[in-house]
Amino acid sequence: MRKEIFIFINFFLLVSCNQKDDEFYDDSIRMQTFPKMEIIVDKLPAKENLWVFILAGQSNMAGRALVEPQDTLPSNRILSLNKTEEFIVAKEPLHFYETSRAGLDCGLTFGKELLKHIPDSVSLLLIPTAVGGSSLRQWLEDSTYQKVQLFKNFAQKMEIGKNHGTLKGILWHQGESDAESEEDIKLYTDRLSQLFINFRASGNNEDLPILIGKLGSFSKNNQQWQKINNQIALYVSTDDKASLIETADLKDKGDKVHFNSEAQRIMGKRFANAYTQKFK
Repeated sequence: MRKEIFIFINFFLLVSCNQKDDEFYDDSIRMQTFPKMEIIVDKLPAKENLWVFILAGQSNMAGRALVEPQDTLPSNRILSLNKTEEFIVAKEPLHFYETSRAGLDCGLTFGKELLKHIPDSVSLLLIPTAVGGSSLRQWLEDSTYQKVQLFKNFAQKMEIGKNHGTLKGILWHQGESDAESEEDIKLYTDRLSQLFINFRASGNNEDLPILIGKLGSFSKNNQQWQKINNQIALYVSTDDKASLIETADLKDKGDKVHFNSEAQRIMGKRFANAYTQKFK
């Protein structure tokens, strides 16, 4: 018994101590709880009973945190898309565009929390489109980044959502890349406004809710990050169909850039609560 406890403690410490910059992840640890198989969904709920949310932005929406056992418990009412655009039961990690860096995002926690507040007849479709390192300018110009044509991919995934379900909102987290340039910071609100106009036009819904997460408060470049947060707050003040997600109390995974696992779960719940409070 003592030997088993000792092994468990050492395993826990090993996992905890390896929440470092994703470039230094040991894949045997990073991927140990990744799903070994996908559950393909052949029969979808009725269109009105399948609520669609798009996850977009850069790495903190794509997810860089360690996927832990509690993150691997799926729900048959939460679906996603795989890289071949098949419908699957959602399991973390949801994003697949950067397989060498994939990790826990806020999506599945968002879905599980939202299920507590919506009718039992409703299921969710969470569509991943976030790509780490992408800037607002690249999204607006439909640049190809990390082998993904950003806006085209978003629009294609949104079209799938529209064809099979009811668009309900966009979860957005982005800005770390733009914080590196004073010029990009100055242009951030205007660019964000135009991008969201484009997003909503793609969905043929100018009132589509957009939930926007602030950048964390743990950066080595925190002054610049907070300038982006001020720009985000300014935008939200002009858009009554947008909602702001606070993150100042959340922690990084040790790299001063990416939210840790607990922070991603908390952020997912905050996205869900923001949606239910303002839009449900």
